[in-house]
Amino acid sequence: MSEIFGVLAAVLSSALGGTSIGATRYLVGSIDPLAIGSFRFGIGFLLLLPLTLLRGDRWPERDDWAATVGLGILFFALFPILFNASLIFTTAARGALALSTLPLLSLVIGAALGSEALTWRKSIGVVVATSGVAVALLSDLSSAPSGAWRGDLLMMAAALCMALYGIWSKPLIRRSSPIGFTTMSMAAGGLCLILLSSFRGSFAPVADFGTPQWLAALYLGAFGAALTFYLWAFALERTTPTRVAISVTVNPITASLVGAWLLHEPLRWNLAAGIVAVFAGIWLATTTGKRVQAAGITVSRQP
Repeated sequence: MSEIFGVLAAVLSSALGGTSIGATRYLVGSIDPLAIGSFRFGIGFLLLLPLTLLRGDRWPERDDWAATVGLGILFFALFPILFNASLIFTTAARGALALSTLPLLSLVIGAALGSEALTWRKSIGVVVATSGVAVALLSDLSSAPSGAWRGDLLMMAAALCMALYGIWSKPLIRRSSPIGFTTMSMAAGGLCLILLSSFRGSFAPVADFGTPQWLAALYLGAFGAALTFYLWAFALERTTPTRVAISVTVNPITASLVGAWLLHEPLRWNLAAGIVAVFAGIWLATTTGKRVQAAGITVSRQP
């Protein structure tokens, strides 16, 4: 049951991440991506900190501080920089597909490091879910600007950062708590982005912000950072990195649905087919076959 809650938390986290794309696309016309990341993770940290203190959640142990800060810089600073830079060279659809290599990278790296078993069921589930993303984005993948491969590689590098964070943070989260670990690591990454934004003068346009811009920034901080990444850490505490990572295939699906709702972008048949394939892949990768279940029951009954 704990693992089921972990998978559901990961799916909800990725769904919220998809809705955050709409707020990001709105703000990108006002401030640059570095400043957007600064607002997102700065506000997220300010919301998580009092919650962590009031709940009395465990902070990472002193011996884990260096690793927590390093992972925070990897995930909350380097990842968004690579993510945003990739979209300079490639389309959003191709970028979403490249990011969907995350579960495959998590599966392979986890198996190589011995942190997770490589099974046929997980492998097939990852392939089916990733294929679902490709089908959902089918109509948008045909058009690509010159040199789009650079953006695709940058997005895969971002996915690699996310995969390593998922694998390396799991034991740290278990030794502390999801909120405590996320708060400290988000503070490290957010501080890096704020320093870079200040150096580049990225905050200058904030003086012209109106109510819609502030609402979008607050949404990114509250839902796109604090809640999204708390749920991600909650999921990593309860299930394997690959089962958490495969939920990222929900991200472009929810982004497309939000685009249709808010931006009146057209919905096509391939999106519905892609949704079915994505959730079929998630089900395959996050459930256990009857033979394995039977074997587990047999072993548990042995004296």
